[in-house]
Amino acid sequence: MTAPRSPAARAAELRLRLEDANYRYHVLDEPNIPDVEYDRLLRELDELETAHPELVTPDSPTQRVGNAPSAKFAEVRHAIPMLSLGNAFSDGEVQDFVRRIADRLDRPLPKFSAEPKLDGLAISLRYEHGAFVQGATRGDGTKGEDVTANLRTVKAIPLRLRGGKDGHDPLKLRGKDWPAVLEVRGEVYMPRAAFEQYNEHARLHGGKVLANPRNGAAGSLRQLDPRITAQRPLAFFAYGVGLVEGGELPDSHSATLAQLREWGFPVSNLTEVVEGADGLLDYYRRIGERRDALPFDIDGVVYKLDDFDDQREMGFVSRAPRWAIAHKFPAQEQATTVEAIEIQIGRTGAATPVARLAPVQVAGVVVTNATLHNADQIARLDVRVGDSVIVRRAGDVIPEVVAVIAERRPADALPWTMPATCPVCGSEIVREEGEAVWRCSGELSCPAQRKETIRHFASRRAMDIEGLGDKYVETLVDAGLVRGVADLYRLTRDQLLQLKLVLDADTPDALAASVQPHLPPEGSGAVLAAIQRLDAADEGWRAAALAQSIAFAWNPKKIATKWADNLVAAIDRSRDAALERLLFALGIQHVGESTAKALALWFGDLDLIRRLPWPLYKRVPDIGGEVARSLGHFFEQAGNQQAIDDLLTAGQVRIRDGHPPSAKLRDGLHLATLLVEAEIPTITNLRAQALTEVLPTAAGIVDAGPEAFTAAGLPEASAAALRDWLEQPGHPKLLLDGEAAIASLLALAPEADTAQAGPLDGRTVVLTGGLASMSRDEAGAKLEALGAKVAGSVSKKTHLVVAGENAGSKLAKAQELGIEIWDEAQLLAFLERHA
Repeated sequence: MTAPRSPAARAAELRLRLEDANYRYHVLDEPNIPDVEYDRLLRELDELETAHPELVTPDSPTQRVGNAPSAKFAEVRHAIPMLSLGNAFSDGEVQDFVRRIADRLDRPLPKFSAEPKLDGLAISLRYEHGAFVQGATRGDGTKGEDVTANLRTVKAIPLRLRGGKDGHDPLKLRGKDWPAVLEVRGEVYMPRAAFEQYNEHARLHGGKVLANPRNGAAGSLRQLDPRITAQRPLAFFAYGVGLVEGGELPDSHSATLAQLREWGFPVSNLTEVVEGADGLLDYYRRIGERRDALPFDIDGVVYKLDDFDDQREMGFVSRAPRWAIAHKFPAQEQATTVEAIEIQIGRTGAATPVARLAPVQVAGVVVTNATLHNADQIARLDVRVGDSVIVRRAGDVIPEVVAVIAERRPADALPWTMPATCPVCGSEIVREEGEAVWRCSGELSCPAQRKETIRHFASRRAMDIEGLGDKYVETLVDAGLVRGVADLYRLTRDQLLQLKLVLDADTPDALAASVQPHLPPEGSGAVLAAIQRLDAADEGWRAAALAQSIAFAWNPKKIATKWADNLVAAIDRSRDAALERLLFALGIQHVGESTAKALALWFGDLDLIRRLPWPLYKRVPDIGGEVARSLGHFFEQAGNQQAIDDLLTAGQVRIRDGHPPSAKLRDGLHLATLLVEAEIPTITNLRAQALTEVLPTAAGIVDAGPEAFTAAGLPEASAAALRDWLEQPGHPKLLLDGEAAIASLLALAPEADTAQAGPLDGRTVVLTGGLASMSRDEAGAKLEALGAKVAGSVSKKTHLVVAGENAGSKLAKAQELGIEIWDEAQLLAFLERHA
């Protein structure tokens, strides 16, 4: 059995751990333990030194506020030390604090200024004759770091104080309203929303993600280059004063804060003057209730005797004032262990890694899961199963892993990699170049994406199923009546009427009462009893009720049926679909209305489009590699193909405007173009043409080696790159399938367009403003029928802008670029001439 450590040995160990934590946080900006653990260690050391005064050393963390200043900045010695505050963690400690003051002042209800304790970086600002001359961090309380240049970039900090005007020069401020020398103490912090935006930008662009807003504020002020600080979203609140010379301040803390606000300093509007322990605890609870909704992080509240004479009477202990204390909230950071890393698929297919954690209480809530955002974040943090990590929870924000405690890592912990397939539907998980997010490519077939897929499919610009609102979709999916888009075409009037009853009912009993008039007498008792057994506290009770198979005999006097008839009619109308609408309705990543329209125009047939190898989509103007690969991934998923088959089976959906591929496709439909469109490294048009003159078939290229490629005229580097490309899984098949698809397209596409060229062929038109005679969609369709490409924005490639009423920036840009502009009368005249 290990012998218990002596107080001296434990104190030495605690000092080392606390100094290391201070160094990592203040110097390296890389915190390695959560706040609650630091506080616990500091209190343990304080208690040891109180019990054994001989153990106190001058360099003990209990004898100073923070860490020594960094050698990177000049040293500033504070004229009046910036001392820390004692901490209270319970109501009893607050009551003891007030009792000591009341006894010393002989006043039963002393007045306090109560204010939120911001989670930022404490600083001191020195003003001379109203001008900001120096700013410093708190450092060790006696001396800090000169960060004047960085503080000048914080817009919330006034560079010159507000005050009266000089009579001789109204633009010059006179200094009699403030002391000749004034030191203002306060907190630089990073607002929550700005912190999240900064981190999101960092994740997307491979930058350093900040651990928390306080770390962000501290790191920002300690940048050697002030231009970097200027890019950080920093804010400031003043909370007190230090040195004051050549002037006087009000006689209380609250009045001084009011004066500082008049001089131009931001001061928290949450500050209040309260009386006694009850007033302090009431304030603590009220601020605690508002904590989650505040725009900035706080880790507690601060109580200060309001009257400065009372403060002087109470005095100081060695490292803190007796007249002030910080009442801390439950910690928002804790350490725990990662038990697993799983993938969660969102409604848009985004694959988000989630850490399954050993349960830990953070900010009063037991946390078992935490987001890891994306694979890049995992790589940056190097999170592994078995790691000890710091977890943060702020308000209603989903808990997140912010740091790994590397020294506690198990020896067998392995780096994590993104799984290849979706855990929900088995489709491929893909990540496009330049994207931070990985996505499940099984859009139509993935249950996790089902509701979003159906909403989009039914939307006005897709299949336009009018009347199918979000609440209907939610309940139909939850009840299992709609498992995919094809199921929309199997919905009956009875099911929709039952759906309306379910959504209108507040409780199962209310639903039973509304259902009863529509049931046949025989068997109705069992149906009603089954509904009444549902638990109203269960959020899924409505879906469970809808899932029950019930025979209805609708009483038209007790229910409105027209809306259900209208919805059934809207579903029926959408069965005869334009190809471009159906393609858009499928919800393929990056395929918007204009891309769907282009695919329909150039290929004309859904069965053809869904079988093409991805490089051939790039034969359509304005479709690049990203969109083409997205189309390829979508159609490669068996679940998506099955969903399309289900839509087309038995006439559920009929495409009304199919046609042969455009004759324009024939230009460039050959093997050399396929090689280039497949994005094989170093294979240019000239090299592909030279290669296919010697090796004219895909099979010949697949079977050949680098020597044959160099013999065909490729440089050695290009020959090696082509061979490497062909050795990757799926690439030979892509080439062979592409060659077969080219043959099919050439067989289907006419030799030349038989239709006469439209008057707007090759011209790009932009519509802006309101039209009185038709909608913009109708006008766009008429223009496209005459050969135009209708675009959404004005650029140098725009040929014509049609400007209706209240046309805005697009019209202005067209005028700036000298583009031809028509009004509605000119448009109508043109359409009439070419009707």
